[in-house]
Amino acid sequence: MASTGSGLRIQGDDNLQSMIIGTVMRKIKSRTWKKQRYFKLQDDCKTIWYKSKKAGNAHSTFSVSDVEAVREGHQSEVLLSIADEFPPDRCFTLVFRGRRGNLDLVADSADEAQSWIKGMRKLIENLENMGDSERLDQWIGDWFKKADKNNDGRMNFQEVRILLKMMNVEMNESHAHRLFIMADKSQSGTLEDDEFVLFYKMLTQREDVFRVFQEYSGDGQKLSLSDLEVFLREEQQEQVDMVHQLAVELIERYEPSDTAKMLKAMSIDGFLLYLISPECSIFEPRKQSLYQDMSQPLNHYFISSSHNTYLMEDQLRGPSSVEGYIRALKRGCRCVEVDCWDGPNGEPIVYHGHTFTSKILFKDVVNALGNYAFKVSEYPVILSMENHCSVEQQRVMAHHLNTILGDKLLKSTLDGKKPISFPSPEELKRKILLKGKKIGGVEDSLTGWVEPEDSLTGEVSDEDEAADIDEDSLHSNSMRTRGKNSKQRLSKELSDCVVYCKSVHFNSFKHSRIHSKFYEISSFTEYKARKLLREAGSEFVHHNARQLTRVYPSGLRTDSSNFNPQEMWNTGIQIVALNFQTAGLEMDLNDGLFSQNGGCGYILKPEYMRRLEKRFDPDVPQHRDGYQPHSFCIQVISGQQLPKVNIKESSVVDPLVRVEIYGVPLDQAKHETRYINNNGFNPVWYDTLQFTIHVPELALVRFVVEDYDKASRNDFVGQYTLPFSCIQQGYRHIHLLSRDGTSIHPASLFVHVRITKLV
Repeated sequence: MASTGSGLRIQGDDNLQSMIIGTVMRKIKSRTWKKQRYFKLQDDCKTIWYKSKKAGNAHSTFSVSDVEAVREGHQSEVLLSIADEFPPDRCFTLVFRGRRGNLDLVADSADEAQSWIKGMRKLIENLENMGDSERLDQWIGDWFKKADKNNDGRMNFQEVRILLKMMNVEMNESHAHRLFIMADKSQSGTLEDDEFVLFYKMLTQREDVFRVFQEYSGDGQKLSLSDLEVFLREEQQEQVDMVHQLAVELIERYEPSDTAKMLKAMSIDGFLLYLISPECSIFEPRKQSLYQDMSQPLNHYFISSSHNTYLMEDQLRGPSSVEGYIRALKRGCRCVEVDCWDGPNGEPIVYHGHTFTSKILFKDVVNALGNYAFKVSEYPVILSMENHCSVEQQRVMAHHLNTILGDKLLKSTLDGKKPISFPSPEELKRKILLKGKKIGGVEDSLTGWVEPEDSLTGEVSDEDEAADIDEDSLHSNSMRTRGKNSKQRLSKELSDCVVYCKSVHFNSFKHSRIHSKFYEISSFTEYKARKLLREAGSEFVHHNARQLTRVYPSGLRTDSSNFNPQEMWNTGIQIVALNFQTAGLEMDLNDGLFSQNGGCGYILKPEYMRRLEKRFDPDVPQHRDGYQPHSFCIQVISGQQLPKVNIKESSVVDPLVRVEIYGVPLDQAKHETRYINNNGFNPVWYDTLQFTIHVPELALVRFVVEDYDKASRNDFVGQYTLPFSCIQQGYRHIHLLSRDGTSIHPASLFVHVRITKLV
């Protein structure tokens, strides 16, 4: 079991030994909330335990696997706020996965802080480097500890029955008892360590996998090299000329038996290890790395984009935080937004204007951008600015952009010449582009022409969301707050920071076709964009082949909910800005689209959406050149270790699987399996679902598992979303994600996929 190996890693490691002894540190929530807590690494090297010095027996724990990263020094707003009180070498931040808040800590000395920083990083690295079987062992060990109520390191049958409920399985008691007796090799009436692992493996025998194995095994005992080649060729649809070499490599990689390896064969154990491995997931591994052409003009790509990036919750009272930018950038976001307003002491501030959201300094946002813009992706970041500042504070903004970002900020065209089209993401690597109002055009900047002083006025922002509320609510008196921006002077210094992304007001597609420059970008609320795509879908696609477009959620979405981004991508809109802080279907689709191409935040649009000489209409996809519909047939075979959604100990999941297709209107579809009564542990369906995909390049496939409830709405269990073009055929596992988009290992679905072109 995993816990037995942990002690070996502690020996000789002073940092881990110090963590196991424990340390008193200050937990910081604000400048005024600083409380001492005793932190200790548990002996399993997987859990951090902490308690208040005054709270008696009350304590809390969190798993090392919940921690995504450790930041040293004053790298959070909370720690920056107490920077004058505690030096950076005593401060650090634990960053949690998903949307859980960070933990800011101050140690009593720099050495103690370093022990925890280095120790936590080692533990995180150890977890990340774990193989599938080690990870599974760790998972089994965690369940063992949860079920071992009296902490004696043994488990009697009563504890096993409780464990089965906790693990989401309703099992025949006599069958469970029979397995218990078989696993109890010592005949002690209890299970310990290896005996429990044996019990678990008997419990989890995969009949579904064994059936496939038997079908392709010549003798029913093993897959010979030629058996495996037939399976890879016929079922997995691997390249014919690569099959022999691949079969040899798979046996070497996954077969645990040396005897089978010598025979160039694969046992059922090796076959299962192969089927649950990352290379046998439904997502084609090659397309998870950077595989697309990155040398096309910037407007030829879909760009992962965030709206109101500074917000952590809703748009009326939620907190603003630099953390919003850090989290978005670490998720591969390449377009972030700032709403800038005049602040005290001459420093511009960022917040959602005319609301009760908290405020942060513009310079802190720029600092975060400088530090985190290129940690995950080297491709350019667009800073979309909604500017409400006076000329004086606009100059301060320009100063911060120039001094903090330095060479990262793009200040002129790449070659110093008059441009005729966008540079590519490749050419703009490690550059930050400001999107905002600009005096004159890019050509004027190159000639040194300056607009007369008295004409440097205009709307400094065309994304006034308070005005959008007015428009979106169809001029309802109750929602009318104020009109469009009053005319406001624009600082030349800030104007000069804008090069390829000049914000302009949109008049009409005809006007844009005749008068607009390629570097001019218009922004629309979702309602305006939807109206345009309904009225002139193919015109919109054509417009986006020439220029960038940004769409953002309606100001009426005060809860920071999102619109469906798919209909915007269908018209080639590149910058579809979503509230990254809000989990749900819309962010699943965004994560799914941008999970390909190395997670770099840029996805090349289909060729027919990039050509000016042809028109693509998402409502009538059959009319495009090269139209080739596909049949998508998926058999949902089984599920493994689905998590419980009801905290009641007696509750067990009744799972069903729904497969959803998102794409052009003709492709939108949903089909679901039956539900399985009382079994989230190893439900079996063998249900086949069939779809026709008319525009495969734009389609996304979302697998959703729900807990069926005949009396009320089904509860969400897990999901996985990916582009249709990235799906591997054959027998595949789908490793499920939580509502937050984080892994819920080892929960998975086992499916069989077949895709065929329709004549």
